[in-house]
Amino acid sequence: MNIMKTKLSGVYLIEPVVHVDSRGFFMEIYNKNSFEKFGLDYSYVQDNFSSSDRKGTIRGMHYQMNPKAQTKLISVIEGEIFDVVVDIRRNSPTFGQWVGEVLSSENKRQILVPSGFAHGFCTLKVKTQVHYKVDEYYSPENDRGIRWNDPEIGIEWPTLEPILSKKDEALPLLKEIDINSLC
Repeated sequence: MNIMKTKLSGVYLIEPVVHVDSRGFFMEIYNKNSFEKFGLDYSYVQDNFSSSDRKGTIRGMHYQMNPKAQTKLISVIEGEIFDVVVDIRRNSPTFGQWVGEVLSSENKRQILVPSGFAHGFCTLKVKTQVHYKVDEYYSPENDRGIRWNDPEIGIEWPTLEPILSKKDEALPLLKEIDINSLC
């Protein structure tokens, strides 16, 4: 497993070892020992699955506030996404900056998004399925988000006509968000 740092401290791009033969392939999505070698010691408590039928679907930018902040390990089961992470730690030197990576069922890359970051993605193919492990249960009262097209952040989304939920369309701007003790 190859675990690489990104420009945002704590956010990692992961390339698993893939064993291919005439039957298909095998890979580990998560191995506690491998992650611990990089100081990434998380105890996951919930697995989530997202399916999007249409290319250009944007889901995000989401996070949970403390005491229910989540670390997420994102994988694509089928299709392809442009995955985005935004630093929302107010005292961070990279506050408001973002990183984007293409994750797909073909490249099998993953991204680790620790608490203190907002996360979202745009589907690049039809019928895209995303799996993510989280280290804290979903908490509606701590659920928050940032508007996908906040000009202060300037995410360069790969679509001109995004498909959004009403909830995601109405999320606040970065300067308006509630982040309590995530910073």
